[in-house]
Amino acid sequence: MKLSSIGQELLVLLPPALVEQYQLLIVCGLLFITIILFSFTKLRMDIIAILAITAIMVTGILTPTEALSGFSDPNIVLIALLFIIGESLVRTGISYQMSEYILKVAGKNDIQIIILIMLSVALLGSVMSSTGVVAIFIPVVISIASHSGIHVKKLMMPLCIAALISGMMTLVATAPNLVVNSELERVELEGFKFFSITPIGIGVLIVGLLYCVISRNWLVSKKQIDESQKSPTRRQITDLIREYKLSGRAHRAQILPGSPFIGKTIDNLHLRSQQGVNVIGIERWRKFRKVLIPVNRMTEFYQGDVLLLDYCNSDDDYRNFLNTYMLEPKILRGEYFSDQVKEVGMAEVALLPESSLYGKTLNEIDFRSKYYLTVIGIRRNHAPIEANNLFEEKLQISDTLLVCGDWGSIRKLQTRTNDFVVLDFPADIDDVAPASSQAIAALINLAIMIILMVSGIVPNVVAALIACLLMGLTRCIDMASAYKSIHWPSLILIIGMMPFAIALNKTGGINLFSDLLKAHLSGYGPYVAITFIFLLCSLVGLFISNTATAILIAPIAINIALSFGYSPYPFAMTVAIATSASFITPVSSPVKSMIVAPGGFSFSDFVKVGVPLTCLVLIVDVILVPLFFPF
Repeated sequence: MKLSSIGQELLVLLPPALVEQYQLLIVCGLLFITIILFSFTKLRMDIIAILAITAIMVTGILTPTEALSGFSDPNIVLIALLFIIGESLVRTGISYQMSEYILKVAGKNDIQIIILIMLSVALLGSVMSSTGVVAIFIPVVISIASHSGIHVKKLMMPLCIAALISGMMTLVATAPNLVVNSELERVELEGFKFFSITPIGIGVLIVGLLYCVISRNWLVSKKQIDESQKSPTRRQITDLIREYKLSGRAHRAQILPGSPFIGKTIDNLHLRSQQGVNVIGIERWRKFRKVLIPVNRMTEFYQGDVLLLDYCNSDDDYRNFLNTYMLEPKILRGEYFSDQVKEVGMAEVALLPESSLYGKTLNEIDFRSKYYLTVIGIRRNHAPIEANNLFEEKLQISDTLLVCGDWGSIRKLQTRTNDFVVLDFPADIDDVAPASSQAIAALINLAIMIILMVSGIVPNVVAALIACLLMGLTRCIDMASAYKSIHWPSLILIIGMMPFAIALNKTGGINLFSDLLKAHLSGYGPYVAITFIFLLCSLVGLFISNTATAILIAPIAINIALSFGYSPYPFAMTVAIATSASFITPVSSPVKSMIVAPGGFSFSDFVKVGVPLTCLVLIVDVILVPLFFPF
């Protein structure tokens, strides 16, 4: 007997009249157990979701096709594609630039940062999918938290709240708005206008901003705040500069017309042996932008090149060197190219026991020609070797080498040799964009996606797919990075909860509850009625998606309004507002599911923040909706 048929065999034993009630009890029981597991166990949420799918198939209430339908749901595919879009913005440096701008404006003031993040998310989310906005801003928020020392929870929750509120800003901002609008048109009523919901959305956004500022420390203990403000555990380039005593050695110089450098290679000029000069890299203009050229001994110099130099001798010797070779000194900010960390990187490598490099000097192993990197320091017995002796010193088993050059060459070190191993990349590498040259292309691709989504020329999932293909075509992302960027636990969590919406509808649970509500609302005023509609949406939205909630509740709300002789518009608008205000659990909206892992949230975190905020939005709804849509 198949496992999924066990439930069906049990149902045969029951009278037909009790089958639906039995199934509804089973669904409610499974839903209750799932919520308990989310709340009080240490199991991962995606594991709980898989268990829920399995259990609902075993009962026989849903067929495997129904229970697993989430895997083929266009919204799930859309979320996966938006993760790829977000990673493309990270790889091209756009996310870093956004976080850098917010930090520049707000400094390390957590209140200002929260306000800027929420305003940015609400504005962008008013014209595109809130799920897409969250996918874009998750890496931005992580970067801001890393650089400001603010705990990531304090910023990730406001991001989520602002994304949900952005659904209240315009008619096309979120799917539930369109569902409610189509339901009005289905009963032959005029639909909402593009900005009909905006006044209420602005009111909710103001309340949300104030609430997030007041509640910003609710989810973070004092110990967590102190830990987030400590220095990063990984060393940074500035630490390496200090440990290897590199201060004062870095210079920039431009090749002037007539210079002996022009047309020559590093080998031709014998810079290291005769002048004590290391060329770390070359800044050169290509296609209207400046790029860093990796160097080896055969790299040729051109007029106008700006050289990044490591010079170990005195200042007087350096001035003589510049005059002899007709080079013009250029401004260098920061110690040893630390202000050029996006282009110039460092890493420590340790010699392996079986390395063939032992007993050889750096000149003999010709490190630069093989790896396009320059060894700028050797540390032995926890102390750096003097720079003047660096290239004549024979390598020993305990030596650690510090290499410098472009980040691309540094990343390749891990796979290019059996002689040494990269100990660790400095923390600065996290902010380096491997596809920074494609930033403009990424912005164009993003704009195409937004235009397609706003215009409705193609479905949202098709717009995101087109944007992903364009990202790949313009080399904003590669296949390996695209697959790695998809956060599968978030997708599994959403997929695992979707069968409950099908099961509740199939077993009559939603209809039963709605009929009871309609019977008990008779005789009360319209304010009480829309309050109950809001609470019903909030209750159903604890367990199923806000889109599914809108599909189930919108016709009920409109029917209640018409049967009581009220205008259907305030009731329909209340459904739109309430379904977007699903703050209480992480399982009813992709927006919330997506931030669970990056923010390190628990189920109770959403309850703690979501319940008071939902009550505040209810008050705003009851006050503002009747002002703009009279009963």
